[in-house]
Formats: sequence, C-alpha cells, structure tokens
Amino acid sequence: MFDEFKGQKFNLIYADPAWQFSNKKTGGSMTSGAEHQYKSVMGIEDIKAMPVADIAADNCILVMWWVNSMPSEALEVVKAWGFELKNMNGFVWNKLTKKFKPFFGMGFYTRAGSESALIAIKGKPQIASRSVRAVGSYPVREHSRKPDEFRKRCDNLAGNVNKIELFARESSPGWSSWGNEVNKFSDKVAA
Repeated sequence: MFDEFKGQKFNLIYADPAWQFSNKKTGGSMTSGAEHQYKSVMGIEDIKAMPVADIAADNCILVMWWVNSMPSEALEVVKAWGFELKNMNGFVWNKLTKKFKPFFGMGFYTRAGSESALIAIKGKPQIASRSVRAVGSYPVREHSRKPDEFRKRCDNLAGNVNKIELFARESSPGWSSWGNEVNKFSDKVAA
C-alpha cells in the first residue's frame, strides 16, 4: 500500500475512507448503502491498519471525512494513524439539493443534511491561513462525492505543501492521489 509514494512525505493528508457499515442497505431503493456505491469498502480495523504514518511528514495536517454514526471509530482511526484530534467538525458540508434547498438526508436519530471532516495534526504543522471557513453549503453530487471547494479550503489552510488525497475518486492539480477509484469522476466537469 502506498508503494508509488515510497520515500515521499506529505504535510497535508485529505481522506474520505470507504467506511463499512453494519447496515449494508439503506434508503428507499435499498441500493444506496456504501457497499453498493464503491468498488470496495473497508472495516474499521483495516482502515486503522493503513500505514498512513509512513507517508505523513513529521509536521502534518489530517483532514478526514467521517461518518456521523461512527464518531468513536473516527477517533480510533486518528489515533492509529498517529495524529491528535484538534477539531471534530473542522469542515462541515451543509448539503443542498440541485435547486439549492436543504437536503433531506438519511440518518439514525435525525435526518442528516450535513457531513463533517475532522482536523487532526501530527507534530506542529504551519497553518497558512486562519481565515478558512469551516462551513460550506453546496449541492450534493454523486454518492459521497465531496464539493471541490473543500479541497481548495485545505489548500488555503495548509498553504503550498506536499499533499495527498486518500481514497480519491478524481485527481486534482497539485495533489497526489491514492485509491482504487481515482478516475471515477475524471470525465465529470467540476461543479
């Protein structure tokens, strides 16, 4: 894993793990669960075992999207990867419909209309800008495809550093990309 990045270290790691859920099928169509959307999903132990520490610079920022029903598991991943949590809601995507109305998502106790990415650090990374806004309101796209704007916010937060996106589903200029679906959205026009 990460063989193509051997010897490289990244100061910013942006990750959207393909979390495995205990409820494999959700939603009205019964095909909206994660296992129906990805080539493969990973259990918590497999995600924790990823050698992320091997590619993390001594001073590194981790921005990781996590599943709202699995906060404890997200914290376990942060620790296993060698990071210290700084903000559980470092970025919050307020989801909108294509008509820019509030998105009425699924959920366990409340209907989820947002997703969050935590921010964790290793060492003492430099922060390029302390003016980066946490919350953004953007329309939903394909399953789990995050708005490009959050990658731009990561750029603003960390500055001109060596950065990688883990579990990438598209490549982005200035970023290294890793995952088994890196070209999934390469034919799509960025919104």
